[in-house]
Amino acid sequence: MSTTEDTHWMRHALDLAARAEAEDEVPVGAVVVRDGELLGEGYNRPIGSADPSAHAEMLALREAARREGNYRLTDADLYVTLEPCTMCAGAIIHARIRRVIYGADDPKTGAAGSQFDILGTDRLNHRVVLTRGVLAETCGEQLRAFFARRR
Repeated sequence: MSTTEDTHWMRHALDLAARAEAEDEVPVGAVVVRDGELLGEGYNRPIGSADPSAHAEMLALREAARREGNYRLTDADLYVTLEPCTMCAGAIIHARIRRVIYGADDPKTGAAGSQFDILGTDRLNHRVVLTRGVLAETCGEQLRAFFARRR
């Protein structure tokens, strides 16, 4: 079950995803928050930046780490419109993100339980609390509409 705060930050991530879409990137947005304060935000930019690692989560984590002056983002939460991939899940673990809240499942490459369970495994030295499905229908529809227009 999501909270009002979860909904608020997911809507912010959806706005960022719309910015990605406006740049003809896959519409995914992400924000890093601690104690109600925005630490970092990002949206998909791998095409425009010619950088395969420029996923929304990676950009949000990078901005938050720069702002904090530390790659460890303990007690911070990451909101993202789409279930993180394996690359992003690894960065989330290394950053020591406390909680990941995501919207739509990614049945093809999701690493929070859909294809892999990197964020849910007990085999790593950090555990992430997961909240799935916050504004899932809205997040999923944004992605479905984007891909339908591209076909």
